Amino acid sequence: MNQQLIHRAGLFWSLFGLYLGALAQQPTPVKVVGGLVQGTSEDGLTVYKGIPFAVPPVGDLRWRAPQPVANWEGVRQADKFAPGPMQGGNPPSGKSEDCLYLNVWTPAKSSSDRIPVLVWIYGGGFAAGATSEPTYSGEKLAKKGVVLVSIAYRVGTLGFLAHPELSAESPKHVSGNYGLLDMIAGLQWVQKNIAAFGGDPKKVTIFGESAGGIAVSMLCASPEAKGLFQGAISQSGGSFGPPRPTTFPGENMKRLPDAETVGLAYAKTAGVSSIDDLRKITADKLPPGRGWPIIDGWVIPDDQHKLYEAGKYNHTPILVGYNSDEGASFSPPKTPDDYIQGVQKRYGQFADDLIKAYPVGTDVVPKTARDLMRDAAFGWHTWSWARLQAKTSKSKVFYYYFDQHPDYPADSPKHGYGSGHGQEVAYVFEHLNPSNPQTTKTDLAISDAMGTYWTNFAKYGDPNGKGVPNWPAFNEANPVVMYFSQTPHTGPVPSADALKTLDTYFQWRRTPDGEAWAK
Repeated sequence: MNQQLIHRAGLFWSLFGLYLGALAQQPTPVKVVGGLVQGTSEDGLTVYKGIPFAVPPVGDLRWRAPQPVANWEGVRQADKFAPGPMQGGNPPSGKSEDCLYLNVWTPAKSSSDRIPVLVWIYGGGFAAGATSEPTYSGEKLAKKGVVLVSIAYRVGTLGFLAHPELSAESPKHVSGNYGLLDMIAGLQWVQKNIAAFGGDPKKVTIFGESAGGIAVSMLCASPEAKGLFQGAISQSGGSFGPPRPTTFPGENMKRLPDAETVGLAYAKTAGVSSIDDLRKITADKLPPGRGWPIIDGWVIPDDQHKLYEAGKYNHTPILVGYNSDEGASFSPPKTPDDYIQGVQKRYGQFADDLIKAYPVGTDVVPKTARDLMRDAAFGWHTWSWARLQAKTSKSKVFYYYFDQHPDYPADSPKHGYGSGHGQEVAYVFEHLNPSNPQTTKTDLAISDAMGTYWTNFAKYGDPNGKGVPNWPAFNEANPVVMYFSQTPHTGPVPSADALKTLDTYFQWRRTPDGEAWAK
């Protein structure tokens, strides 16, 4: 009996010791707007997941600008991802209309460290996405000496519905860009709070991919985001196409009146006649609908190309690029006839010149033809952004081209394919699996180089530093691009002559004849 008591007492003190040890390893709660948050210690970092940066946009707050976060009592546990926004897919952390939360990975040992900050904005076509995707986990980049933040935003119709009633109730008399306003609210939170996590609010760089990269370019042009960041990285992004009522990839923007017309039709589809009634429908019962930012005259003042021509944007260094075979990821035409008919429908009188610039095969649709989709949606925007900023700003421009992929053999169905849309994200976040037999040494080397370049850019406004090849700034006199292809090395602008041919179409689209044709 005595031995049992001794054993139990020993077990008790052992467990109590483990408990005290766990308490000792817990980081001290951090004070942010709203209250205290408790993170977790993870391999030399402190990680905070699910910190609210706005009031849940539900009920009467649906389709309104995000409101300041409410105070809470006690210490809020920030140890798991919040649900992603409502969408058609299923994010790892689930989905909810209550979705305005962010996450922080910090290597800081003290709130006085003042470490540069990288803020991630996810992609997903403004219709999907979540910060909880494993590929976006920020520990690898944080260990390279930055505070990594990922912010959520509303997507789809909940994020981007425009409607005359919504415009009428808005103090700015506009509607539609709620998802962008969420991003701005997240960046405002960073400015107010990131110093408590050891971050430097005066050295914030935003970065994103696909819709996230497009959003980065929009934030760069938005007066509402002025001063919230000091650097911008766009992966397969940019929004420099002219607006049109009927959109195409690369010409995605509508003006407010056209977007309001779409909103009226959406409400009719839902079987209601007012926004009040539309707000009463639970989020999971709303009919599906498309969402995209619009030119509202406030968050996005005008055609972004025109803003940049006039120098009316937030002048920060930029690092921008895209992948070699983006066109393979967006339902490429299956036959040469499909390709030719599609080009004729979209580009009208410019179709013949573009088919020559982006040629198709006699019985296959090769990469040269797929590259028209790549450039119309991503390449031309990046090229235009780089050229416009190099011409109108003293802030540096760095331009890349991601082409890291196997050389597929001639009998492979992937023969002739390059790097598809989104492929670079795992490289940037350094989440390649080294034990995967398909992961090569050059994959790991490219991933390490990209992570280093991205974090250097956050630290210095320039990707260059020890251990990586020199990356020259881009300008018209020296149009040098960094290629990520087996090794990091410089080269010319990809498909430069074809881009110039495509540019003639976009220039024409901004003429009175081009605007009338697009209607």
